[in-house]
Amino acid sequence: MMIRSKAPLRLGLAGGGSDVSPYSDLYGGNVLNATINLAAYCTIEPLHRPVLQVFAADAGVRTEIPLGTGPVTTGALLIDGVYNRVIRDFGPVPAPGFAITTYNDAPIDSGLGTSSTMVVCILKCFAEWMGIPLGDYELARLAYEIERKDLLLSGGKQDQYAAAFGGFNFMEFLPSDLVIVNPLRVKDWIVEELEASMLLYFTGRSREGAAIIEQQQQATRSGKNEAVEAMHRIKQSAVDLKLALLQGDMAEFARIMGSAWEDKKKMASAITNPMIQQAFDVALGAGAISGKVSGAGGGGFIMLMVPPEKKHKVAEALSVLPGKVVPFQFTYKGAVAWKL
Repeated sequence: MMIRSKAPLRLGLAGGGSDVSPYSDLYGGNVLNATINLAAYCTIEPLHRPVLQVFAADAGVRTEIPLGTGPVTTGALLIDGVYNRVIRDFGPVPAPGFAITTYNDAPIDSGLGTSSTMVVCILKCFAEWMGIPLGDYELARLAYEIERKDLLLSGGKQDQYAAAFGGFNFMEFLPSDLVIVNPLRVKDWIVEELEASMLLYFTGRSREGAAIIEQQQQATRSGKNEAVEAMHRIKQSAVDLKLALLQGDMAEFARIMGSAWEDKKKMASAITNPMIQQAFDVALGAGAISGKVSGAGGGGFIMLMVPPEKKHKVAEALSVLPGKVVPFQFTYKGAVAWKL
């Protein structure tokens, strides 16, 4: 028998950062995101001997250790975190040992929620194997606790819920880690037009994500007016962008996205850099209307809003830079798991 799982990565369309404590605890947060056809994957194969074999392509870990009844440390941080929480909360796995394999369609620290999505994916695989009845909210909440509270990794709350629910979602983040996910019914022609009008460009892996998040948190704690006011506007942009999306108003969608990017850059100095600015300059010069970085910033993926008839020109202009254009489509399924 083998157990497999898959969880979708997401584009952070608007409001990102307002889901990060302490801002979400003090003011509440709003995020609009959508999952795409890039994903995290996990396979578990039960073994008849008491060992844990880890093949984590995303983490660069390949190892085998004895498996007992206690917590493990393999060097694959996310696998360790999920496994140790699962056996703590739900008891031992139903086999003497097992092999686990994970990989991701996108590089880590690329702004698509790769780490959080992988935690959801691994947790979904264990839940399928052990018969743990986790609904979408429970799956996302437990994944969030593993990543942020057990492993003490910095970040927000949106990624776990995007991976668990899938599709276009408007999310509300309230004090005490309360999250409300509002799935959006976006008309098919609007989704098609948004796909036609958006170009996804990978600048390279970001090595600034944790530092950027810490700067944003510090700005909120210190009450820096410019940064806090910028985050208020970023939070409101999620509401405004939701309306533009549901109405299919791509011109307004592009305007709001561009304005939110200007506000985001005020949150931390490392959010943009010469590499990112060069990509924006080239894209805008070739006909793009606006764009923003998906995720914390400092690198990763840029979402560019482009008139569909100019998309090929923008892609051609960007081809001279070190990054690459990545084709994508929006998807509607959240995390899934199955047995073979």
